[in-house]
This record gives sequence, C-alpha cells and structure tokens, in this order.
Amino acid sequence: MPNLRISLLQTALHWENKTANLDMLCKKINSIKEETEIIVLPEMFSTGFSMNKEVLAEDMDGETISWMRKTSASKGAILAGSFIARESLSGKPAYYNRLVWMLPSGDFGFYDKRHLFAYGKEDQHYSPGKKRFIASVNAWKINLQVCYDLRFPVWIRQSRTENQSLKIEYDLLIVVANWPTVRRHAWKTLLTARAIENQCYVIGVNRTGTDGKGLAYSGESMLIGPAGETIKLFGPEEDVFTHMLDRKHLEEVRSKYPFWRDADGFHIQS
Repeated sequence: MPNLRISLLQTALHWENKTANLDMLCKKINSIKEETEIIVLPEMFSTGFSMNKEVLAEDMDGETISWMRKTSASKGAILAGSFIARESLSGKPAYYNRLVWMLPSGDFGFYDKRHLFAYGKEDQHYSPGKKRFIASVNAWKINLQVCYDLRFPVWIRQSRTENQSLKIEYDLLIVVANWPTVRRHAWKTLLTARAIENQCYVIGVNRTGTDGKGLAYSGESMLIGPAGETIKLFGPEEDVFTHMLDRKHLEEVRSKYPFWRDADGFHIQS
C-alpha cells in the first residue's frame, strides 16, 4: 500500500469576507512547495463560522466551489474544507455546513455536518446531514467530519452490523473545525481518543485568530498516529504543515494490537 502525503493549513479567517479569504488561502496554498496529495482547510473557510446564511450561502456552482475546482486543478491536489451551501427542497431553501472533497479533475463529493452545534444555535440555521462520506485515495479510506461531530464517537466509530464480517472502514479521519480556545482541552483530547479507538490516523484542522463575534481560536491543529501518538501539534500561529502518512506503520499497529476485532457490531439509523 502506498503512503499518503497530506497538508494541514491553519489560518485566521476574515469575517464573512469571501473574496479576502479565498485570495488569502490561494496564496497560502501556492506557498506549499512540497508535493502533496491532499490539502485540508478549516471549517467554513470562506466566511468563518457564521449563521448569516441568507447572505453567505451558495449553490453548488457558486463562487466557493468554482474557486475550489480551479485551485485543486492548478495545484494538482485534493482540497477539503467546509462552506455554507444552499439547496432547494420542495421549493424552499435548505442550508448546510458542507464539507467538500474536491478532486483535481473537477469532480467532487461532499459531507453535510451531522451534529449541529445547538449551543451556538447552528441547529436553528442549518439542516443536519444524514450519512457519512468516506473518500478513497490511493487505497486509503478517509472519513470526513466537521467540528462538533468530533464529540460523538458512535457516529465516527469504525462500524459493522452484526451480520457483516470483520473489517476496517477507514484509515484516516479528517475533522475540519472552528473550535474555540475556551474548549481547547476537549479538542485535543477527543482527537486523540478518536485515533486510539479507531486505530487510524487523525487530522484535525482548526482556525486561529478572533472571529466577528469576538470568539478566540487557539488553532492547535493536530496530526495523530494510529496508536494515539502526537505527530504534530500546531501552536496558535498561522502555519502550513505537510507530512507523509506511513501505511506500514498503520498496518503494524493494527496487526500488533488487533483491538478492532473485538469491536461491537451496530447500525446507525438516519
């Protein structure tokens, strides 16, 4: 199995300013000199974590998707990050915190955030997703999640029904976030726990700086190995980090400590 080279982009965001954010992100992406296959951006990377959906939401052929398609093709790498998406359901608009997985070919998949942050009234503005999205890159299976989803281990758990044979669903968990400083301990603890219990690599990409509501973010994006070891912990500053994920190490951890074989079977209903 091949290794996988991936880049984490931690940055401050311009509040509700798409043009400024996309221009800034383009420069940061172009500054990545190493070869990379995947570039991970924060949650709502073009606006910040805003509830101003009527003004900021876009259709799937809008400015942000067009920028992702162009940037991914130009860089020759997959782009992953969430934005405010709008869909028409029965003639009425529905809004989603949507993580897009953009391929250099222009094809894309997406995952709609399942767990909406009621404490921040996200559930009053957006619709929840109903299914997971597990991407595939060079034989790596990648589970895509958004921020608050991190707190719900059953949703993220390597799963199987009672009648399925034992298998491992995915090798890498990616969580894009706007996770505030005040809950930074939970952020780091939960990312590590998800790596240990699922015996997979985990990447958490958070923003930094202060948003338009005065909420501070300490960054602390992380890359964690399949045994729960910290490979990279960012500080509060803006930074870009590229790393090669070692497939041999992943397989060795799973083979030496085959805890996944003892997992409970279960099924999540939509």
